[in-house]
Amino acid sequence: MRAMVLPAPRARLRMEERPDPVPGNGQIRVTISACGVCRTDLHVVDAELPGIRYPIVPGHEIIGRVDLVGPNVTTHAPGDRVGIPWLGSTCGICRFCRDGMENLCDTPLFTGYTRDGGYATHTIADARYAFPLDEGSNDVEIAPLLCAGLIGWRSLVLAGPAEKLGLYGFGAAGHIIAQVAVWQRRSVYAFTRRGDDAAQTLARRLGAVWAGASDEMPAEPLDAAIIYAPAGELVPAALRAVRKGGRVVCAGIHMTDIPSFPYGLLWEERQLVSVANLTRQDGLDFLRIAPQAGVRTETTAFPLDQANDVLSMLRNGQILGAAVLTP
Repeated sequence: MRAMVLPAPRARLRMEERPDPVPGNGQIRVTISACGVCRTDLHVVDAELPGIRYPIVPGHEIIGRVDLVGPNVTTHAPGDRVGIPWLGSTCGICRFCRDGMENLCDTPLFTGYTRDGGYATHTIADARYAFPLDEGSNDVEIAPLLCAGLIGWRSLVLAGPAEKLGLYGFGAAGHIIAQVAVWQRRSVYAFTRRGDDAAQTLARRLGAVWAGASDEMPAEPLDAAIIYAPAGELVPAALRAVRKGGRVVCAGIHMTDIPSFPYGLLWEERQLVSVANLTRQDGLDFLRIAPQAGVRTETTAFPLDQANDVLSMLRNGQILGAAVLTP
């Protein structure tokens, strides 16, 4: 197999030839056809997350087909089409797993972070955390659904029944969830980097009633806002934009420090909450709803060996929608 490997913190990925992996108990081996490039991959490359083991193969928006199953796997067979998400495995016995909050498991494994991921031709996955996929959809187009879509969906649910919904950051997650929110008959307000006309134009094309810079205020208060961009300064901005009793959801796994802000922005029962990872039920729910909502991703495909260039483009805000690597 071939893989783009991160050998050390903040290093460039390098292409390596490795022996084909062999699945263990409860695992499957997947031949990868597409892997989305997520902003979390930048946090892995930049060593902004704790406990990264090196060397590591990044990538956690994986589409492929099972080509080998390990012992005690009864849910998948060779040839099955699957999607592999960020949450790669959980213990099943800690208090969070027992209480239906496996996204908060005490000893989880994460694809492309604490176990090798999808910037490769093959990967190993826990069969319990490989979602079965129907035939017919395009591998490149659905790859971003496996994280941007799933975390976006979890954050949308957590935002509650907001009629006026602000989305701060209109990249992979924002452009997916905007479509779901419009389908749900919500009014979407898209906030982007100042001067990002392409993202604002995309937002309007996808049904947003307003699109502007993140330091602008909407014409009327929002019921809720979701922050996808990893910029802590957006927290006070979003709190300023929501009404009394409104909610701000921080949807990223990493964010720069939140600057101090007056208590008055949080007063009047405004809420500030965060999203962590996903559950398998999130995946089942979203993968059922996405086709009903007619979600279409804006994607650009790149060869696997261009992963370093793609990560640089993502860092610099040069990707419209989502980028996808194809082995």
